[in-house]
Amino acid sequence: MATHDDRSDLPRRVPLSHRRALVARYTRLRPMVGIANVRLHLADEASEVWQATAAATGVSSVPIPFWAFAWAGGLAIARYIQEHPEEVGDKCVVDFATGSGLCAIVAIRHGAAMAIGVDIDPFAEAAVALNARANGVRVGFIGRDLLDEEPPDADLLLAGDTWYEGPLADRVLPWLRRAAAKGTRVLVGDPGRRFLPAGDLQALAAYEVTTTTQLEDRAVLRARVFTMPGPGGGHSEI
Repeated sequence: MATHDDRSDLPRRVPLSHRRALVARYTRLRPMVGIANVRLHLADEASEVWQATAAATGVSSVPIPFWAFAWAGGLAIARYIQEHPEEVGDKCVVDFATGSGLCAIVAIRHGAAMAIGVDIDPFAEAAVALNARANGVRVGFIGRDLLDEEPPDADLLLAGDTWYEGPLADRVLPWLRRAAAKGTRVLVGDPGRRFLPAGDLQALAAYEVTTTTQLEDRAVLRARVFTMPGPGGGHSEI
């Protein structure tokens, strides 16, 4: 769930092998509550992995390591896919702001033909690779800012927890609209962040998801899954 900022320069500073080693060292592999047969490398607390990332890159203001945690919006999308495997079956899936790669991994596990995680944080590339391996799947990765481009040609576009800050929300919304307008199915997961454009979305489902008090004010949040209306329609609103 990384935004467009100085993270795009980090790959030149830290080789992929070093990024993978950092992710492995400062996280531990654990099962996901409510998501069957999926394990992720996740951090126990934010400050340690944050400081390690800053030390590795030499950037004192390095952003939050989003990839080290399972966020509520992504957890809701993963739960929805688990209950509705027809959403991903034999389809090309793009997981925007993938973070840990959770949604892409669940998509492959439930029959997607291929899944690609997108995130500008280079440490997310390492996290996705380790998490995909831990779950016995293959997930592609794109490390550039796709919001400056036309939406990718995909059957399904996933966007979990992308509404936490105004500048990002202002860029994501028209991009998702363009994707839906050309016929891509769009699924959005969110626990009610400040900049969620609920009026532009159609609600599909809601879940109580277990996340972390390291980044949220409580361990269990209610998160919803939405679709972006476009050609072909969607499911009934809850």
